This record gives sequence, structure tokens and C-alpha cells, in this order.
Amino acid sequence: MSKVIIKSFEDLETYIGKELGVSGDHVITQEQINLFADATLDHQWIHTQPERAKIESPFGNSIAHGYLTLSILPYLWEQIVDVQNLKMQVNYGIEKFKFNQPVLVNSTVRLVARVNNVIDLRGVTKANIGVKLEIEGNRKPAYEGEVVFLYHFNK
Repeated sequence: MSKVIIKSFEDLETYIGKELGVSGDHVITQEQINLFADATLDHQWIHTQPERAKIESPFGNSIAHGYLTLSILPYLWEQIVDVQNLKMQVNYGIEKFKFNQPVLVNSTVRLVARVNNVIDLRGVTKANIGVKLEIEGNRKPAYEGEVVFLYHFNK
């Protein structure tokens, strides 16, 4: 899988309305869920008690935190795109975002990304990237939305 290389505003601009690519697969494990629960202090049983979740959850198993699936976005994004020639990158925002489907423990997910829009803000590139987290074996994605990055490219 080859990454898309972006070195400038103009490079990103050529992808407006186009898919950038798809990340590799990532398996969401119970260990990852538990570590996320520890980091965020969110130990709701539906995430951290697999045996109880198998019996009481409408999903029949423990599920990943929605925000855990969002938090792996940078990891998956970097598998799709190699942004070079940067002074700095800033995570600027999340827009039009919806969690559609729970991610069961041991599910395999992957990110699909497309460039929705790119704007030059006096030398800073604002990139609106459409993202979708697919779950292997499911028609509906875990989430869909748009993330916004600010790229400060070297001149």
C-alpha cells in the first residue's frame, strides 16, 4: 500500500472531491479498550466487562468507546497520507460527525479518507477531510464525518 505524498497546498488541492485512500486493517482488542478506559476514566461496563456485556448488552459483546475509534484516526490517517515539507500541523476541528455503528471487541476496522475542501488562509492550508471508519463484515461504517487539519507548509 503506497501512501499519497503531499508537500504543498497545491498538492492537496488536486485531490478535492477525490478519495485519498484506505488505511490498513486494525483490530480493536479488549486490551486496547481497557487501556482507553483507564486513560479517559470511562469504565462503563459495556466496554470493560466482557462477560457482563455478553449477557446484558444488546450487542452480545463488549464494544469500543466511540471516542476510542475516533482517537485512532491519526494513526490510520498516517497510513494513507505522508504530509511532508511541514513546519507544523494542527488538528483544527471535527465537523458533521456521526457514530453510526458500535465496534465490537476484536472487530477489524479501516479508515477511508477523501479531500472535501482545501482553503489557503494567508499561507496556512485548511484541509477538510472526509473520513469513514469501516468495520469488516458490516455495511454501515462505525462513523462518518469530516476532520479539519491546518497545515503550515515550508515555503
